Amino acid sequence: MSILANKIDFALIISATNANPNGDPLNGNRPRENFDGYGEISDVCIKRKIRNRLQDMGEKVFVQSDDRCDDGCDSLRSRAANSEALKKFSSGKNTNRDEYANAACAEWIDVRSFGQVFAFKGDSVSVGVRGPVSVHQAVSLSPVDIVSMQITKSVNSEGGKEGKSSDTMGMKHRVEFGLYLVKGSINCQLAEKTGFSDEDAEKIKQALLTLFENDSSSARPDGSMEVCRLYWWKHNCKMPAVSTAKVHRSLKIKENDPQKKPLSFEDYTVTLDEIPGGPVPEIYDLR
Repeated sequence: MSILANKIDFALIISATNANPNGDPLNGNRPRENFDGYGEISDVCIKRKIRNRLQDMGEKVFVQSDDRCDDGCDSLRSRAANSEALKKFSSGKNTNRDEYANAACAEWIDVRSFGQVFAFKGDSVSVGVRGPVSVHQAVSLSPVDIVSMQITKSVNSEGGKEGKSSDTMGMKHRVEFGLYLVKGSINCQLAEKTGFSDEDAEKIKQALLTLFENDSSSARPDGSMEVCRLYWWKHNCKMPAVSTAKVHRSLKIKENDPQKKPLSFEDYTVTLDEIPGGPVPEIYDLR
């Protein structure tokens, strides 16, 4: 595999329709929003979905969710301890951090993509890996309306004296409609350190394009979350003169009618400014 030789920037436009894109556990699992009413999806949530898609592609992933565990390991410590590749370089205080990090990057695609800290209770040495793929938290392009619905349980979860009546109340929350923008980039210098390749970049791209496949839940029914468009800027060198911030600013998304509440992707106009001396993006329109 060839190590990534061209910096990459990307932007992903996704929509949520009657769904909870990312619940806030500190706020009753209501969809995340900032103080101005704009919806948010954390970068951790987005990277979780990318990892899930990479797993679906048959890639080895270090940070697995419990319901997607495919190697019988019930924790990160267990997964690291059971790795034959890491055992070769793990020798307590004498552990060679560079060799350990290289082995971890070769073993798991998410480690060489996003990085990872190998620090477990009782270990005398910790190893940190900085990954080349960075992902911003997603922010909606307009304020979102959050709809709350009261629900009841139809069956008791406990029997006997500890049981509650079958009409126990609960709440579900959803975003009526929100269009979110995810920004990210892939750094060549860090890719050299982790062994992140052009082939890995293509896998990240495919994960982004299929971000919500095999991701349905009661909060996000099938079809309620959609990838609308992906912009993929591949520069012609490792350290381009055009900054990532300038590349991302070239993408402009505005409401067609500021007096009307947007209810679909078509209620927005998306334009792309030309960047003098900058890259021309590959555009994947999935609508």
